[in-house]
Amino acid sequence: MSLPSIELDLERETPAGLETEEMTLNMGPQHPSTHGVLRFVVKADGEIMRRAIPDIGYLHRSIEKISEKVGYHGFMPYTDRVDYVSAMQCNQGWAMACESLGGVEVPRRGEYCRVIASELGRIASHLLSVGATAMDIGAITPFTHGIREREKINDLLEELCGARLTFNYMRIGGVCWDLPSGFAGRVLGFLDGFEPLIDEFNELISFNKIYVERLANVAVIPAELAISYNLVGPNLRGSGVCYDVRKDAPYSVYPEFDFEVPVGSGQKGVVGDCWDRYFVRMQEIKQSCRIVRQALGGMPEGGVVAKVARTFKPPAGQVYARVEGSRGDMGWFVASDGSAFPLRTHIRTGSYSAMSIIEEVSQGLMIADLVAVIASFDIVAPEVDR
Repeated sequence: MSLPSIELDLERETPAGLETEEMTLNMGPQHPSTHGVLRFVVKADGEIMRRAIPDIGYLHRSIEKISEKVGYHGFMPYTDRVDYVSAMQCNQGWAMACESLGGVEVPRRGEYCRVIASELGRIASHLLSVGATAMDIGAITPFTHGIREREKINDLLEELCGARLTFNYMRIGGVCWDLPSGFAGRVLGFLDGFEPLIDEFNELISFNKIYVERLANVAVIPAELAISYNLVGPNLRGSGVCYDVRKDAPYSVYPEFDFEVPVGSGQKGVVGDCWDRYFVRMQEIKQSCRIVRQALGGMPEGGVVAKVARTFKPPAGQVYARVEGSRGDMGWFVASDGSAFPLRTHIRTGSYSAMSIIEEVSQGLMIADLVAVIASFDIVAPEVDR
């Protein structure tokens, strides 16, 4: 018995008269590679994505509204929850906004303590990011190496402020405690052992052939597109745009330190691809080590916190303070009506900006590439839903 012949439509590579159908898939909100409670609605034709639509809001906590109820001092612990992976910069952003409103001057030693804490937090955040990127793609060992070094930083930060994740270290007017006795030596000891490991990590995974092929030339974002979508931090610098708030809108004592701003160069593919965004973070780890060494070496004498009234009532007005968080330009808008409670607070975060471009860059990629794209943006869910 002979089988019936089937005419093929060579353009669609399907039997004539039949058509493929677009599938709708859910990635998240419990998927391990979404790095938090995030959901993507994926429209796909087979393995090819037509687009991946972010669906946010699962972690919304009305944190900005809470500031209006707990007051200026009382809101500091809540700022840790904006980016719990790198909370020190969140503390600093809120403190700077309040200080600008109230005309508070931070002692120089307090500013140095802030820089040391923030840069250690940046290193820890980037270690989690680069380790998780490797693990999402299938390499387990690099993640364990990154977490091992991150834990050493967590030990140091726990010694500094008593916490390992949500620090609540900074205060309006400075920081709550000075560096513990012998702390500088222990940090320098950590850096002496850690900095050579950065090159080992690069040999282990950054230049690994399979890893490079999974990231290079994937989800390329040209500089113009990155700017139009308002990307910030490593995601913007990965597209070759040299912009860092610490350099271009200087704050605290960052102008006193010598450090470079790494940008994507297309070393393994095209400028602005997933690999560039990943490798910018590897380079930033080295620069943060450099800043911490300078801060410890030039630590001034004096107090670490200015005298600020327990019931803090800044004059009526509004202010916008910016810090370079681990995920980029983080903005803190605060409006005061002269009372002990903010009239309005709004927080601008890098992860929220990054979510907006995923739908565009995902078009035409494989479903498996979406994991690499999300990891390369280093998205943290609490920064998206506030």
